[in-house]
Amino acid sequence: MELKKNKILVTGGLGFIGSHTVVELQQEGYEVIIIDDLSNTRIEVLEGITEITGIRPEYVQLDLKEKEAVVRFFKDNTIDGVIHFAASKAVGESVEDPLKYYENNISTLVYLLKSMIENNVPHLIFSSSCTVYGQADELPITENAPVKRAESPYGNTKQMGEEIIEDATKVEAISAIALRYFNPIGSHESALIGELPIGVPQNLIPFVTQSAAGLRGELSVFGDDYPTPDGTAVRDYIHVVDLAKAHICALQRLLKKDNKSKMEYFNVGTGTGSSVLDVVNAFQKVNQTALQYKIVDRREGDITAAYADTTLANQELGWKAELGLDEALSSAWKWQLKQQ
Repeated sequence: MELKKNKILVTGGLGFIGSHTVVELQQEGYEVIIIDDLSNTRIEVLEGITEITGIRPEYVQLDLKEKEAVVRFFKDNTIDGVIHFAASKAVGESVEDPLKYYENNISTLVYLLKSMIENNVPHLIFSSSCTVYGQADELPITENAPVKRAESPYGNTKQMGEEIIEDATKVEAISAIALRYFNPIGSHESALIGELPIGVPQNLIPFVTQSAAGLRGELSVFGDDYPTPDGTAVRDYIHVVDLAKAHICALQRLLKKDNKSKMEYFNVGTGTGSSVLDVVNAFQKVNQTALQYKIVDRREGDITAAYADTTLANQELGWKAELGLDEALSSAWKWQLKQQ
């Protein structure tokens, strides 16, 4: 029971994955403080979290690029652990504006780590990505797969982030777990929080739901000439609620000191690969909604296929994905309809 009194900082806690993780933390009895600069979300997400849990988390609007503000925050707050989501996350945008990604994703991580160390905050969960594997030689992808040269600046920031944290854990009193996400989709069953991209969506599912809702033109499917069963790229789509729960398991592992090394890595996915057309067809079927799409050229930075071997997370974290593609696509559509 003593674990349930810990105060956890969630950076980017009003974002897509962050907000769902805040809900799970609060429902597990943790006290939560959120930092978010609102660069890719809206303040209304705070109301959704509060309505779901009955608890209004503490919220501080702060840009982690402002080093002095980060220093002040840690001096003014007693924190037991940090779950770090705050980062720019669009592969395509990172190719077009790499320096934005290095500043947003790397400088902020360094400032965060320095403040954690200076204020004796010992636990960090890092929001990493399967992009660190690039196009893996073998599928499904295990944590032992080599980290390859990144296909995009975004992927590179995740690789560099892991390396920076690992270097820090070697010499500082800090332990960390990097969760390498595959492709998070869906929304909370209440439809009170969900994926809310600002501007044109960079990820498949919000573009699917916005296209189906008539807010966008037809969906662009980037490439149908990949060496996959139907020619479209294959990904491992994990329900965001399952992903959020993985963070709770990882946090408890650190708080209980069950971690086997000061820096650990876990794949978080379903273990099942679905092509873009699989997703399109499943969305239409489960929601009984037509979706117009067209095949266009491949997108720079995209790989052919990636899906997880989740054995390590299943065994070590005691975590397993429980929700399937249909449930995720149904919840994503329910969320979209509520935005109309």
